[in-house]
Amino acid sequence: MSPRTHPRPFDVVLLGATGFTGALAAEYLAARFPPGARLAPAGRNQAKPEAARDRLLRIGQQVEDIGLLHADSSAPQSLARVAEAARVVITTVGPYLEYGEPLVAACAAAGTDYVDLTGEPEFADRMYVEHHATAERTGARIVHACGFDSIPHDLGALFTVRQLPPRASVTLRGVVRTNATISGGTLHSGLGQLSRPRAMLRAAAGRRRLEPRPRGRQVRTRLGRPRRDRTLDTWLIPLPTIAPDVVRRSALARPARGPGFTYSHHAGARRVATVAAALAGSAAALPAVQVPPLRRAIGRRIPQGEGPPAERGDRTWFTVDIIDGGGGQRVRTQVGGADPGCTETAKMLAESALCLAYDDNPPTAGQATTATAMGEHMLRRLGDAGISFTVISSRTATRAAR
Repeated sequence: MSPRTHPRPFDVVLLGATGFTGALAAEYLAARFPPGARLAPAGRNQAKPEAARDRLLRIGQQVEDIGLLHADSSAPQSLARVAEAARVVITTVGPYLEYGEPLVAACAAAGTDYVDLTGEPEFADRMYVEHHATAERTGARIVHACGFDSIPHDLGALFTVRQLPPRASVTLRGVVRTNATISGGTLHSGLGQLSRPRAMLRAAAGRRRLEPRPRGRQVRTRLGRPRRDRTLDTWLIPLPTIAPDVVRRSALARPARGPGFTYSHHAGARRVATVAAALAGSAAALPAVQVPPLRRAIGRRIPQGEGPPAERGDRTWFTVDIIDGGGGQRVRTQVGGADPGCTETAKMLAESALCLAYDDNPPTAGQATTATAMGEHMLRRLGDAGISFTVISSRTATRAAR
């Protein structure tokens, strides 16, 4: 019997259920679990998961069993027991470079599906090098970046390619806009990654040596430069996050995306002053985070585990426009939702776990992206959950208009 069909005590186990995003994801799961489902929060300090379990029992009336598990990133045996007890493990415990690897290793060894919120490229690359082969052998699906990094961009690209002629070369640009503020977890993960540029490059090089390369296809990302986008009537700021890597790896795994695939990733800004401020801030931040006292001072602005006030979240939104096309067709699509750092990230993470646990997904194993591991099922799930995927325009291309 394969690990995916072997009986496990729990369908989903969540580490970090008492943190800001973890609590939102736990409540979302409890409210939407199918009848008879089995859920368990896990943590090092038993008092906190117990409080989380009591809260989830009040929310999830249809959940058959809400258990309680002990998990400590410094005690691999506890993580092995968690992985062996679950069909899917969710973790919101970051920074992942600091806390994440033991759980990935445990899930890969146990054949247990795993999802997280990491936006740390070095972590994802190191996990591929160290644990992808084991997960392939056991059948585990290791899916990183299952929140705002990078589901809207990865599934937005998948949705957009569906609007284009099959097997055409495709060039896309993604443009994200939001009025959201950053959460503590995102800030601390970002600070940690920016402070390790050489380690990040080494991890990426190590992964490239192992990853298979496509034959007869060219798949790439392009950073680009600040410029005016006439389609959106907005300024584009290059955005070097983990999202372009995720989109590129989805394209690598899907030959149907055509003989050529190029993606560029940007933030959108209405005013040129915003562009100038963003570039100046980036130029100042990179050397600052190399100095530990300055990095700690920046981190104290938003403590880890905290997010914006709930009343601000109610007024917050995001859009990701995916533009351009291929095969003689130009298209503009848009992914849209509410607060990307709070409700929508928790929703994306929880739906990723539900999709892996219950949907008949394409056969895959090892480290995978949301598009390759879940694809069409996640598009449906997120649409049902209120995250929109919309075709804004589609027409036959006459000449390139950028």
